[in-house]
Amino acid sequence: MSAEIPAWDATKGCTAVGKHSDKAREVLLDAAEELFARHGIDAVSNRRIAEHAGTANHSAVAYHFGDRDELLRLLLTRHLPEMNRRRMELAAALPEDAEVRDLLACMVLPWIEYLASRPVPSWHARFLFQVQSIPSMSEILKSATVNNTEIESLIQRLQKALSHLPEQVVKGRSLVLGPMVLGISASYEERIQNGENEPNWAGVGYFFVDSCTGMLTAPVTHPDDFISFPNTPYLI
Repeated sequence: MSAEIPAWDATKGCTAVGKHSDKAREVLLDAAEELFARHGIDAVSNRRIAEHAGTANHSAVAYHFGDRDELLRLLLTRHLPEMNRRRMELAAALPEDAEVRDLLACMVLPWIEYLASRPVPSWHARFLFQVQSIPSMSEILKSATVNNTEIESLIQRLQKALSHLPEQVVKGRSLVLGPMVLGISASYEERIQNGENEPNWAGVGYFFVDSCTGMLTAPVTHPDDFISFPNTPYLI
């Protein structure tokens, strides 16, 4: 029997960029995220970000963030504190021998709940979709997501729950899941903006949980015939 997952507390869905953040920095981050999502990372200049944020100071990005890498790092990490708190909350409610589905819910649902908490239009999933498509972003992405103890703890528990399957098969399947979840989330985010879908992020979240569970736990018919991937950072 799957453990019951506590309800999401919408009051925890606020963004955070650090104790020294201010309104000007937040406006610039929002402007950058939108432009990156719409046009790609390399196609958007710092000056264009400043203009989109409504400031006449074309050096505002350099003033507030120092350089482009720091701007991107903050865009990648500003949502992580509340997501990690949510993951800890969900994981704490599970038994030690939690099922694969419940462990995956702890990983996936905080990401989906964050997207659901964003105003429409939201841009975060599409921004991350742009990031993961650019090889030069890999080091920034890696530095922004290392030492995520909540994720690492859940991965260890998942590995234990899937220990009856070949390790490389589990690894290969796991590395398929991130791009799948991200790509569908980005597409759904766009369809909501275009009025093609009424927002139902909860349904999307549980669809992902069920689909990922099925992929990870499927029978292995050819244990030595699998697709291997290099190690990649976590996107959600």
